[in-house]
Amino acid sequence: MLNARLGATLPRVWWALRTFAPLVHAPTGGPWSFGLRPSYVAARAPAVPADRDESIRHLIRRYLAGFGPASAADIGRFTLLSQPTARSALAALAGEVDRHEGPAGTELFDLAGASLPAEDTPCPPRLLGMWDSILLAYADRTRTTPLEYRPLILRRNGDVLSTVLVDGHVAGVWRPVAAGLEVTAFRPLPEQTWEELAAEANSLVSFLASREPVIYRRHANWWAAMPSADIRVLSA
Repeated sequence: MLNARLGATLPRVWWALRTFAPLVHAPTGGPWSFGLRPSYVAARAPAVPADRDESIRHLIRRYLAGFGPASAADIGRFTLLSQPTARSALAALAGEVDRHEGPAGTELFDLAGASLPAEDTPCPPRLLGMWDSILLAYADRTRTTPLEYRPLILRRNGDVLSTVLVDGHVAGVWRPVAAGLEVTAFRPLPEQTWEELAAEANSLVSFLASREPVIYRRHANWWAAMPSADIRVLSA
């Protein structure tokens, strides 16, 4: 019916619907599974907050629980709250948050009593999925991503590649391949780090075992331009 009525304009109409209409992209298989033929369902009616100010304070509490210590600028960047709104809410949370001094004297906030690891606390290597929030949680993205690597993992279309974190900083990218996980390191890594990444990969391969490994085919051409100090396939 739609083909008969809309003809050649149908693709543009579908694009407008899935971009602006109250629709939710629905999984087509198992958990977090989206096939090549997208499926959509009507979004639920949004809940109307009884108290806007308390809703904002709750949002900031949840943000700090995941990403604190963080600055007011960090909170505003991730939540899209304006700086005056974020600072007003932080002032109202005075008894619930601790203040810390960050690099260059930046004022940082965290939930009262939250643990604060020492500077020399080991940070084990991690394999992060696409669009992982830790890479997007701060106004200063160099907190996790060295400046020279940012254009490699954060694309102009909004895509964020699957990354390798070493000592809390991006050091490479990874992708599923038939034999396991292919890890591309942007700089030389110690063998001990590769052993720890292999242990991470062992768990992740099991998690991904029943999923299509190359669903994001459009990303394949990006790897050709990646700096590669070392490339290894880690398997279970």
